[in-house]
Amino acid sequence: MKAAVRKWEQVREFALGLPEAVEEHPWGPESGVVKINKKIFVFLGTADGPTPPGLSVKLVDEALHGHALASPGAEPTGYGLGRSGWVTVPLGEKGAPSAEMLCEWVEESYRTVALKRHVKLLDERVG
Repeated sequence: MKAAVRKWEQVREFALGLPEAVEEHPWGPESGVVKINKKIFVFLGTADGPTPPGLSVKLVDEALHGHALASPGAEPTGYGLGRSGWVTVPLGEKGAPSAEMLCEWVEESYRTVALKRHVKLLDERVG
């Protein structure tokens, strides 16, 4: 569980470090999300809830989406979001993705929902 919480913290920190990203709790303290331009790009939940931490990201790239769904315990996100490419990945499962892989997925999700100017800011920072 400690490793899952550590991964969750690394992913949260990475997401909040993306250009103009903001954290909100739209449904209470256990509903952390990170947004860009009022659009959610990662559902984080909480690291200290009754269940092990996990996250949901939007992956429209077919290869990344398939890779994420192949993670232990991963499934299409509920509430109809799975039909739009959202994948929920638990972090407490044996063989769960590394923090680096999760951050790649978060970045891809960010790129999917961000405005072109935000992606440009990110590319300038990365390149």
